Amino acid sequence: MTRETPRSEAASPWWSAHRHADRRPLLLARNRIKAAIRAYLEGEGFIEVEPGCLQVSPGNETHLHAFRTEQIGTDLVRRDLYLHTSPEFAMKKLLAAGETRLFAFAPVFRNREHGPLHAPEFTMLEWYRAGEATDALWQDCRQFLAIAAEVTGHRNWSWRGHTCDVLSSHDYTSLDQAFFQFAEIALHETYDASGVDRDGLAVRAAAQGIAVAREDTWSDIFSKVLTEKIEPYLGLYRPGFLHDYPHREAALARRIEANPQLADRFELYVCGVELANGFAELTDPAEQRCRFEAEMSEKERIHGERYPIDEDFLAALAHMPPAAGCALGFDRLVMLATGAPRIHDVLWTPLGEPSAAAAPDADQNAERG
Repeated sequence: MTRETPRSEAASPWWSAHRHADRRPLLLARNRIKAAIRAYLEGEGFIEVEPGCLQVSPGNETHLHAFRTEQIGTDLVRRDLYLHTSPEFAMKKLLAAGETRLFAFAPVFRNREHGPLHAPEFTMLEWYRAGEATDALWQDCRQFLAIAAEVTGHRNWSWRGHTCDVLSSHDYTSLDQAFFQFAEIALHETYDASGVDRDGLAVRAAAQGIAVAREDTWSDIFSKVLTEKIEPYLGLYRPGFLHDYPHREAALARRIEANPQLADRFELYVCGVELANGFAELTDPAEQRCRFEAEMSEKERIHGERYPIDEDFLAALAHMPPAAGCALGFDRLVMLATGAPRIHDVLWTPLGEPSAAAAPDADQNAERG
């Protein structure tokens, strides 16, 4: 089912009749996949919610970039608001209010992200299970892959020469295992519960051909190794789950009680493409505030800006039950399931398509917030 986009077609606007006719089967498949996933979740006792897109804070992670707007009141007082980068804050407030299983197909917005796997506005499938562990989310992810394969009649998915049978058994790899297997780096030797060995990781990364800048932090080097040496090899031949992240790489996740230097976070990969990001939710507002402040200080150092902290979210967090939540890039799922070459081919009304000469995506993360 994989198809290439002719140059003449790519040069036409998405609303031209001949181009829409070519994309329409992909878009109808998108609708069928969404309906089938919705039916599965409703059958599991979930309710669908519609989180508001305008928020006081768009999310507080260093490398997430938001769209800022301005609210003008009837009294002409102005205040900054943001289009959310994920529906996470709003949905966790609903958990605090008493909901136990909820999901949303949420439009979300991220600046500085545009490419074959990225669009500035895209759809995130986000869902939460109160009182349950991340194992249940892994099962949900497997079901979503099976649903998309059944709808399209296409179980062998491809992306840039990589293939994956999404109905085969899954790989489960910890971050420490992945760094050693794919990059020959003993990651666990460069961090513990109290701190990191930045220089130790820099030396190991440089030995594997990773360009390390003087100003790079431990997290920067971690991300470079993950992007260059590990992610392209995940989810090849069969879907892969990457799990047990260093806690400093999981800003909203709960630490693993038996091993507090790690967080109960996972990501799902297919054909080297990251599809989902989930974790056991942190419910300690004091620790969450500290993490947000550290992230925003780093954002200000690197990017020269910081976003406000949603105080209402932190207040709700104190009332939120233990829960596990996950976000899945719905457009990427449809793209892979239909064999479309770019994410824009499966968006009903894509905004500003990247040129064919645009640089390949440097970051595939689908973080929730």
